[in-house]
Amino acid sequence: MKKDDIELVKQAKEGDSKAYDKLILLYKDVVYSIVYRMVRNKQEAEDLTQETFIKAYKSLTSFNEAYAFSTWLFKIATNSCIDHFRKRKLKTYSMDQTIRYKDDEIRHEYADPKPGVEHDLVANERAIIIRTAIEQLPEKYRIVIEMRHQQEQSYEEIAEKLDLPLGTVKARIFRAREMLNKNLKGKLF
Repeated sequence: MKKDDIELVKQAKEGDSKAYDKLILLYKDVVYSIVYRMVRNKQEAEDLTQETFIKAYKSLTSFNEAYAFSTWLFKIATNSCIDHFRKRKLKTYSMDQTIRYKDDEIRHEYADPKPGVEHDLVANERAIIIRTAIEQLPEKYRIVIEMRHQQEQSYEEIAEKLDLPLGTVKARIFRAREMLNKNLKGKLF
């Protein structure tokens, strides 16, 4: 602990309020900074800084001089912030009850998390539209798209099976995707 702090703490323990005022002047900016970083509100930070010094003054007799006064003070500041957050409870509402708001009532509606029959119908319809678009591709593009996306073959496997250069396979798949995007634009929902 700093020599100045040791002497000021001893004097403050003996009832010298001016010594404690000096400690406040030494540490108020640092304590405020610590508190403000936690609460992010100027007014609350000022209040909690003041509360920290009040708590420290009341507990000064229990302070162990083997440790740094600043560390002890900063711990009090941190604990004051934690207590502040515990006291400040968030207002919660039941999901099942209506909420009164001014002259109105609000009722929450929640979507069913399980997909229903409607979801299955849409998925089937999309699959048919995509399948039809693939079937309308020129044969050399349709074959590579089917091998890549339906049979999940790698570019190398497709090139080997069709006896084509790898670059040609990649180019055909790219062009096939472009054609599908163009054909499917506005048809999928």
